[in-house]
Amino acid sequence: MHKRNSYLLFTLFFSFTFLFSGLAFAQIELPPISPRAKITQKVGLTDVTFDYSRPSVQGRKIFGDLVPYGKVWRTGANESTKITFADNVTLEGNRVPAGTYALYTIPGEDQWTIIIYKDPTLWGSDKYNQGNDLLRFNVPAQKNANNVEAFTIDLTNYTQNSADVELLWAKTAVKFRIETEVDAKVMAEIEERIKNQKEPDYSLYYLAAGYLYNNDKNLTQALEWINKSISIDPKYWTVHLKAKILAKQKRYDQAIAAANESVFLAKKARNEDYVKLNQRYITQWKKLTKQKAV
Repeated sequence: MHKRNSYLLFTLFFSFTFLFSGLAFAQIELPPISPRAKITQKVGLTDVTFDYSRPSVQGRKIFGDLVPYGKVWRTGANESTKITFADNVTLEGNRVPAGTYALYTIPGEDQWTIIIYKDPTLWGSDKYNQGNDLLRFNVPAQKNANNVEAFTIDLTNYTQNSADVELLWAKTAVKFRIETEVDAKVMAEIEERIKNQKEPDYSLYYLAAGYLYNNDKNLTQALEWINKSISIDPKYWTVHLKAKILAKQKRYDQAIAAANESVFLAKKARNEDYVKLNQRYITQWKKLTKQKAV
């Protein structure tokens, strides 16, 4: 009897051990309450990345309640929100070196403090230390017309070298401007490629001249480069750019002459769009020539 009871106890113990060990190793994938999001966007020529978690409103009052005013917030859920700049940038006029940082904020009813924090490994904000701030600046808080259910970080209002970073949740919107260095990079690449080209390339000089023209920079250099392009291989579109550069310098007679040359080349290539485009500019520049003469 004793042996039988011992055997039953052993069998039950083994069965329960197997059952609970099975439960311990069983895993069911459930949707996260605050899903992780990672976005990378190029601003100018610089990659900007946000890595953060997105809590939802779920019928709660958010700012001034769940997220108190006047206290440091992790700007999302779970671990701190991370922001990475591939190159040096400027935030609201403040220089920030390339690197990965934590993005903290101090929400207020009318104004938020944006904090760029040097330690991106910090979980939440419990051990936040102001001594590790790289930068702080204030921006206004705005009312959002629509209720944003899940906390969202977005980039909007792009230019060639800048964008707005928007923080959106519930009916609150906060944004700050990020600017990146474009001109120095582009000009360095242009000069390097011109210097190292094995054979003169008309398209390289055309693109370089176009960059200066489109950004209102050094039109004298732009004219020199477009003339070089035309001397290598004249195209109706390169001569058209020369006409526009001359017009921007208010040298309308020369611009009209270049536009007429572009018309000739465009007709030869059977491109009626450029024929009409040049003719519109010629009409416009003739009027400006008359006004200049009065």
